[in-house]
Amino acid sequence: MNQLLLDGRSLEGIVSSIIRRNDLHLTHSRMDWERMYRMADYHKVANIVHLGILGYGDAIPAKWKERFFTRYQEALLYGAGYQEAVNEMLTWMDTRNISCTVLCSESMRSLYAVSEMADCTPLMICLDEKNYSLVRGYLIDLGYETEQAYEGEGERLARPQGICITLYYRLPFQTAKYVKGMQRLLESASLKEPYRYVRMLPAENELVYRMAAAAYHYVTDELTMREVLDLQLFHRNCRDTVRMDTVVKRLAEFQIDELAEKILRLSYMWFGDRADTYYENLPEDMTPYDVLEERLLTKGMVNHETDVQALKLQKMIQKELDKVKREERIRQFREKVKEKWEKALRKVRWCFPDYHYMASIYPMVEKIPPLLPVFWIIRGVRLLTRAIKG
Repeated sequence: MNQLLLDGRSLEGIVSSIIRRNDLHLTHSRMDWERMYRMADYHKVANIVHLGILGYGDAIPAKWKERFFTRYQEALLYGAGYQEAVNEMLTWMDTRNISCTVLCSESMRSLYAVSEMADCTPLMICLDEKNYSLVRGYLIDLGYETEQAYEGEGERLARPQGICITLYYRLPFQTAKYVKGMQRLLESASLKEPYRYVRMLPAENELVYRMAAAAYHYVTDELTMREVLDLQLFHRNCRDTVRMDTVVKRLAEFQIDELAEKILRLSYMWFGDRADTYYENLPEDMTPYDVLEERLLTKGMVNHETDVQALKLQKMIQKELDKVKREERIRQFREKVKEKWEKALRKVRWCFPDYHYMASIYPMVEKIPPLLPVFWIIRGVRLLTRAIKG
């Protein structure tokens, strides 16, 4: 079996045991802890894994135990002032009449049994491009630095011993249905008290956003264990108050309702309480979930995709990416043609200077302008003669 898949399943087992507060039994002698750390860091769950390896002493190499502890420590430091940092930023935006929509908020932290298990990148904000530059500048002045740039969309900024904030001026989804669907979600946002310009998605639409984003990230092989865990916790928290039939209907507009439901069910298989009866019975055919799990845990390296909606969405995304590449090639071609044309014009202007330049060298041109072509020839012969002699 693919080693990456084995490591992924081991990681999922560790994280789910900690989340469920089950006894954890590690076959630590067989684990490559360097690989395990790198995978946990990619899936943004290294701080959770730290809690699971506390009792294993010297069985885990000190170097990697320290790396896991560092991630856990970052989560602790984040927890110390995360609410203050969020309020500071949102208040600053509100006082400057900057309208924005909070896609995902720091409230996710409260859904974890142990708050330091939460992620340090809780805040995602969407605003227009003009205000984006203003807010970005403000964050940089506060000491934030770009952690990851999303070309043509936004960036994620972080501050040492602080939270990460993701700013978007264009949501990172390519297909027409996603663009239209996400725009409808943004339009549903309502004011977040006590602000006048800061909006938040209602719980029902935030769930739609999370499920649609998870499906999109799945087919682009960017879905992380952390995103699946957050989805499960958020759904468990709001499922009794939202209308799931409405959620499914909205997801159908994205054409990923069945795929998103599969991801949600998988999240309960991984992290749900065994006593939870929301999904009482396992599906008769587990093959689709095995395919989903294998692709997710290996970042697409093991890919036996059979889901119709996933394949269709993947095809649409690739079509849009190909279109962007074509447009970029056309743009580069036009720039190259423009550059060559301007270069040729410069040569023409050098060979045939304008009237004013020629008149400054040959006063006769100013007296008799029709002689300009004659003096072009005279100038050309003089330059050629000089070049030959030189």
